[in-house]
Amino acid sequence: MSAFTPRAAALPALALTTALLLCSCSAGAGSGDGERDAKGTSGKRLTATLGTAKDSAGPAPEVPGARRGGTVTIANLNDYSHLDPQKIYAGETYSTSLLWGRQLTQYQVVDGKPKLVGDLATDTGTSSDGGRTWTFRLKEGIAWEDGKPITSEHVKYGIERTFAPGFEAGPTYWPEWLTGSEDRSTAVKKYGGPKDGDLDAIETPDARTIVFHFPQPQADVPYMAAQSSSSPVREDKDTGTGYDVKPFATGPYRIVEHKQNQRMVLERNPHWKAETDPIRHQYPERFEFTFGKQTLNTAQEVFNGRGDGPTTLSTRNEVPPELFAAADRDPAKRKLVVAGSRGAYTNDLYIKNSRVTDPEVRKAIHYLFPREQARQVLGGPRVGDFATTLSSPAVVGWERYDLYPVAPAGDIAKAKEHLAKARKKVTRLTYAYSADSPQDDRLAQVLSDAFAKAGITLVVKRLDPAAFTNEVFRGPAPYDMWLSTNSVDWPTPSTLLPDSFHSELDSLANSIRYTNPAVDRELERIAKIGDARRKAEELIDLEKVVMKDVPVVPFLYASVAQFRGEDIGGAAIHPIYGAIAAADLYVKKS
Repeated sequence: MSAFTPRAAALPALALTTALLLCSCSAGAGSGDGERDAKGTSGKRLTATLGTAKDSAGPAPEVPGARRGGTVTIANLNDYSHLDPQKIYAGETYSTSLLWGRQLTQYQVVDGKPKLVGDLATDTGTSSDGGRTWTFRLKEGIAWEDGKPITSEHVKYGIERTFAPGFEAGPTYWPEWLTGSEDRSTAVKKYGGPKDGDLDAIETPDARTIVFHFPQPQADVPYMAAQSSSSPVREDKDTGTGYDVKPFATGPYRIVEHKQNQRMVLERNPHWKAETDPIRHQYPERFEFTFGKQTLNTAQEVFNGRGDGPTTLSTRNEVPPELFAAADRDPAKRKLVVAGSRGAYTNDLYIKNSRVTDPEVRKAIHYLFPREQARQVLGGPRVGDFATTLSSPAVVGWERYDLYPVAPAGDIAKAKEHLAKARKKVTRLTYAYSADSPQDDRLAQVLSDAFAKAGITLVVKRLDPAAFTNEVFRGPAPYDMWLSTNSVDWPTPSTLLPDSFHSELDSLANSIRYTNPAVDRELERIAKIGDARRKAEELIDLEKVVMKDVPVVPFLYASVAQFRGEDIGGAAIHPIYGAIAAADLYVKKS
């Protein structure tokens, strides 16, 4: 996810409204010029379809009303942890890095609807051998920022870097899938990166063809190939740790300056060709990124049109809670709020199954959880729609279900019924949360009050944010519940249950210690399916089996609300990455 890991990231309560933006998908809202209201729009049914070779040809569909010229200022509180494409593992970074980087495949967005198409490749790939072999053909005319052609060897070298020391922060799919390993550490024992020479599992028969050989069928390669880890890297430009600050460009812009934690400047890449790119645009003359300014101050300048406010936006930070009321009252300010889905995120109340072992108790928790009050504390309907499923409506194959219907306020009587069926009387449970803001404390109190109505004392533990993951996940981890966010790494369900609910996963992945031997066997069987749609359908069916055990309590399909200046056009939440899509922005007047 990164914020993640995009798979199942434990986050403090306030993260439901201010978390780092991860990858995944759902619908953005509003018109192409960024004018929309600030209501939650997270529950829409939307998945990324596979496009054709025709869809994969450039140029990208024009943004209505767009014009060329001007400078866009992107004001984010913090600089990027990683710009090296093989280390990027956060949705907003994925999205913004499209300004300077390209991948084998990528998501074309038209009217808020995503379609996976070939980016550097002519299409989304061709499989053979039951999904064990995948072939991509690169487009003609694609070039680096110095004009030299991008070749299949550059793509191969970039992917080989994912095995090397120092790249643990990035996605692990290429190392694991190409070697048939269960984890990255096992994969790197088989191949340690470019220093070990060529990786035999990747062939480059000519400068425009790249062939991947997987020991096991892999149905989701086209989606995985859209991750930044599938970006080409030229060995002669690989500056090691310096590449994390200033990567060499293949997209419409190139980084001309980057002073970490201060500013970053992008200018047009003269060697990018629109006719090869179905994703990106080159509307502004420049992008200027600033880091370090408090989000409240930036948002006030934007809403009040002061200084550079009219041409400023944030792609990482949301509208501060202090300004939401003013934006709701003032139609002019409300138009500057860019709202949409956070992607394929669901926010849930996680239950440590190794501590709360009785399904009847977990069902009681499901009925006790005061969703309506909890959402109100976090900001109201704008933070998301109530969820009833583990996965988001954004994933391929998703089905709406509600195994244990309950009113948003909860059902104390129903909870007491299940507590009465429990093998052992329960009078005390523990809830841990990260102390990031007053909302976290208020939410803990709301939960305590709700559980008290069923005769349960909820012992709350306020943890330092830096210690939260270590204390809740590792070692004894003596807590029964916490709020968490789960997501997928692309809009299919194949990185949800397999990466979070198999009993042999470590405590960071399977944080709730879910164990069901029958589910393990099914996950192992489904992993061998080479057909993407059949695999997705079977995983959704298995999800319903898992949720009968109530391993977590679904809470929200998460929404996001960012802001843009009145002279910024094209601002909309990317339906996959859950942040304003920088590649579609333009300046209305300059």
